[in-house]
Amino acid sequence: MLKYIFKRILMLIPVLIGVSIIVFLIMRVFSPDPAPIVLGQHATQTAVEVWRQANGLNDPIFLQYYHFITGALTGDLGTSFYTKMPVLKEIFSRFPATIELAVVAIMLASIFGILIGVVSAVKKNSIFDNAGMLLALVGVSMPIFWLGILLIIFFSGTLHWLPSSGRINPMLQPGSVTGFYLIDSLIAGNMDAFGDALRHLVLPASALAMYSMAIIARMTRSSMLETLQQDYIRTARAKGVSEGRVIRKHALRNGLIPIVTVIGLQLGSLLGGAVLTETVFSWPGIGSYTVACILKSDFPVVQGVVLLIAFVFVLVNLLVDVIYAFLDPRIKYSKKEG
Repeated sequence: MLKYIFKRILMLIPVLIGVSIIVFLIMRVFSPDPAPIVLGQHATQTAVEVWRQANGLNDPIFLQYYHFITGALTGDLGTSFYTKMPVLKEIFSRFPATIELAVVAIMLASIFGILIGVVSAVKKNSIFDNAGMLLALVGVSMPIFWLGILLIIFFSGTLHWLPSSGRINPMLQPGSVTGFYLIDSLIAGNMDAFGDALRHLVLPASALAMYSMAIIARMTRSSMLETLQQDYIRTARAKGVSEGRVIRKHALRNGLIPIVTVIGLQLGSLLGGAVLTETVFSWPGIGSYTVACILKSDFPVVQGVVLLIAFVFVLVNLLVDVIYAFLDPRIKYSKKEG
C-alpha cells in the first residue's frame, strides 16, 4: 500500500506540470494585456512598456514559464499585479472560505444523496423511488445560480429566515486561528458567532450541494440495486438476518466503492467550481476572487489558484484510493501481491 501511495504521489508531478502549462498559455494567449488595465486607459505607451518590462512580460514566453514554474517549486507563485501582495498570501486569505463551503456542501450532498439512493433501491419502483429519482433529476438539471436566486428570494426575501449574502455578521467575526469561521468560533467559545456563521452557510451550501446530491443519489441507487442481487445478500436473508442489518452491513458497505469515487470527484469539483455560488451569495471565497482576477488579467493569481485547485483535486483522488482499501480488503491484498 505504501508503494502504491508513493507511485500515486509521483504521478502528481506530470499532472501539475501539464496543468501549469495549460493555464499559463491560456492566460498569455487569450487574456488581454494587463498593462493598460493596471495603469489605466490614459497611460502612455512608454509607461506601458516600462510596466511590462518590470513585470517580465516582455521576456520570451518560455522564459516567463521557467520563472513561474521554478518559483512555484520553491513556494513562490509571484505577486499580484494589483495588490502587490504575494499570490500565496492572497489565496490562503480566501481559500478557507471556499473549503468551508465545499466541505459543508459535500457533507449535505453525501448524507442526503446516500439516504435517497438507499431508500430508492430498497423501495424500487415505489412512490419513494419515483420521488427520489425525480428530485435527483431536478438536481442534475437545475442551474446552480438559478437555484441560489430562488433560495434567496424564498428563505431570505419572503420568510426572512436566513441571510442572503456574506459569510458572517462583521460584529460577530471570531479571531482568525484557522480561517474556518465554524472552527474559530468554537475555539473562542463564541456560540453567537458559530450560529451566525452556520446560518450564513445554509443557503450557499444547499445550492452548491444540490447537483452533487443528485449524482450521489443516482449512483447509490444503481450500486445498491446491483449489490442487492448478489448471492451473499440472499444467503444473509435466508439465515434470518434482519433486513436492516442486511442493508447496512452487507449491501451498503459493499456498494460504497463507486459511491466513494463519486463523492471524491464531487468534492474536487466543488472546490474548483463554486464560482457561481460564491458570486450569487457574495461569498468571499477563492472562486469569486478568481473571476475578478481573470477579468483584470491578473496572471499570477489565476495561475496560482488553478495550480492549487489541481493539487487539491489530485490529493482528494489519492485519498479516495486509500479509502478503497479499508472498504474492500481485496483491493489491499491485490496491491500487496502486485
